[in-house]
Amino acid sequence: MILNIVSAKYVAPLSVELQFSDGTVKIVDIGSFIKAHPHPQYNSYLDEKKFKRFKIEMGNIVWGKNWDLVFPISALYNGKCD
Repeated sequence: MILNIVSAKYVAPLSVELQFSDGTVKIVDIGSFIKAHPHPQYNSYLDEKKFKRFKIEMGNIVWGKNWDLVFPISALYNGKCD
């Protein structure tokens, strides 16, 4: 079975609740990853207004027009961003 993210919602400062195609739901703290891995492309997503503009594309949660910030689905499924 191919695992996809079917929905995502903002739940806390820089965290999202993700629902996967197998019904599993995980809360993932994306902000901790951004803070631990500073990079100009990522740092702008520390702004909550910009962070909240994520979308689901091709079964994954992404930020930015060109997928500036994206994570492996398997890592998100395990509740991690690394």
